[in-house]
Amino acid sequence: MSAFRVMRQDDNGNRFLVAGGLDRLAAERLAAEFEARGHKQLYWVEAEPEPEAADGAGADTP
Repeated sequence: MSAFRVMRQDDNGNRFLVAGGLDRLAAERLAAEFEARGHKQLYWVEAEPEPEAADGAGADTP
């Protein structure tokens, strides 16, 4: 199952992680909660990137 995160962009274009490790519904609810507060910032939900393999699979090894 994929994890999702809530991101925020401020008035200067800086992007920040608000919360991560959420299921999609929880992330959508959190983003909507922040939007409803009337902040000028932009909030959105995106899938978190898949973690790299710990065993080095896919790494270029000689």
